[in-house]
Amino acid sequence: MAMVAGPGVVTGRYGTMGEVFYVEGDYWPHNTALYVRDFKGNNPRFIAYFLKNALRGTNSNKAAVPGVNRNDLHERKVCSPDLETQGRVVEQLLPIDDLIENNRRRIALLEQSARLLYREWFVHLRFPGHEHVKVVDGVPEGWKRKPLKQIATLNYGKALKEEMRQPGPYPVYGSSGIVGSHMAGLTSGPGIIVGRKGNVGSVYWSPVAFFAIDTVYYISVEQSSLYLYYALQDAQFISTDVAVPGLNREFAYSRQLLVPADDVLSEFLEAVMPFHKQIEKLTMLSEKLREARDLLLPRLMSGELAV
Repeated sequence: MAMVAGPGVVTGRYGTMGEVFYVEGDYWPHNTALYVRDFKGNNPRFIAYFLKNALRGTNSNKAAVPGVNRNDLHERKVCSPDLETQGRVVEQLLPIDDLIENNRRRIALLEQSARLLYREWFVHLRFPGHEHVKVVDGVPEGWKRKPLKQIATLNYGKALKEEMRQPGPYPVYGSSGIVGSHMAGLTSGPGIIVGRKGNVGSVYWSPVAFFAIDTVYYISVEQSSLYLYYALQDAQFISTDVAVPGLNREFAYSRQLLVPADDVLSEFLEAVMPFHKQIEKLTMLSEKLREARDLLLPRLMSGELAV
């Protein structure tokens, strides 16, 4: 059951500060969020863009617990165009966001297709030629089960506070995925990132060099592969630390992974690579669309660009 009837606009109060989301249907805002349900007669989608612009570069004004101060936002003096102008602003920005959303859906379908292929071959063991391979104790002949410790090293990420980051070409990964960018990378890519604190056991693939912060482990380019990326998603990592929930490295190392025969592994990598090439292209396109939108947004909101 939803708490608030849509449409609505939600923004992060803690954590994802400055991120703004438009919600079409009914929803349940978390206690770490601020939300708008009374739009004071304004266009709801315009309010979403309005807040996105107003919260650009939001920094915490609290030392102990970083967060957005609602009272500060309420006291700001702002200019609000009439409804007709609001609609025209939305008409300029919405097609860009629709393209980004379409790309997101396509990426999700591509990832799902690759994941289903992995499960078909390596969980259900219906890989090419499986009819002619004997299976003993759940392992096809010529394959092995090995603990992760014998396959890859989980390297610790490095602390990089948000205020120390200088926006640049290298994505910054935390346990919830990409959390920003930086002028320098920590390791070359492609590589695998595994959540250590927070979103424990989350697994990400970076096709490019990246910076892994101290809430994650990362696997070097020499040991990373798309097969290992999908295998780790099935590794059943769980939170093992009681006081501070986290993924204990020795526990992670104990997870048994299936190591297929070289010919099957090569065939799988060849099969999933086109999916990931397309994902990379769509991701780059969406990033360019976001950059274009974010350049357009303040100019439309300030009236510098007439609509």
